[in-house]
Formats: sequence, structure tokens, C-alpha cells
Amino acid sequence: MPLLLWLAAAMALLTTLVHTFAGGREVARPLLASNALPPASKWLNYYCWHITTILLAFMAAGYALAAWDAGYRPIALFLTPLCAALSVLSAAVAMKGGIAPLKLPSTSLFAATAALGAAGLAL
Repeated sequence: MPLLLWLAAAMALLTTLVHTFAGGREVARPLLASNALPPASKWLNYYCWHITTILLAFMAAGYALAAWDAGYRPIALFLTPLCAALSVLSAAVAMKGGIAPLKLPSTSLFAATAALGAAGLAL
């Protein structure tokens, strides 16, 4: 059902916005302000931050394409397990760091996107 794929696109867009704005303030700024990391590690982490931003924006666009035209459904078939895997990875990284998995927004945001994508593909 295209509505559920549109909701997956909206959730992916929300994830992009949370990452960019709230995450930028809470994660990227402190990373850049830190002198505890070697410069190469700090700037590589910042680079990875921006890779994630681009990936999230493309996820939102991919789900929107899949919702807009059934010919693009294979994109959603790729993005849905990717989102599920990223949710599991987020939970695993959180637990490795001694943090409750749901304390990291990525765990629930990716899970919700994956669930909406799966539901949209199933109908």
C-alpha cells in the first residue's frame, strides 16, 4: 500500500532531521570540540557523520520513489532490510557502550522505518 511507503518515507525524513539537527547539536558539535581524539580520528568521525546524513536523505527519497511509482519498489526492498540492520547495529553499539538501546534514537527510528517499509511492501 503506497500510504505505508509514504509513511516510511516520512519516518526516514524525520530520522534525517533528527540526525542533522538534534544529533548535530548533541553529537557532532561535542565531537568537533573534543581534543581527546587524534585529529585524523576526529575528522574521520565527522566525515562519517556526513556520510550518514547523505544516506538518510537518500533513504527518504528512495521510499518516496517507491511510494510514488510501483516500478521503484525494488528500492524499498533494499532499504527495508537495511533499516532493520541499522536498528540492530544501533542497539548492539549502545549495549557495547553500556547504554540502553532505546537511549539512541537511531534504534527506534530505523526500526519504525523498517516496520513501515515491510508493511508497505507486504500489502
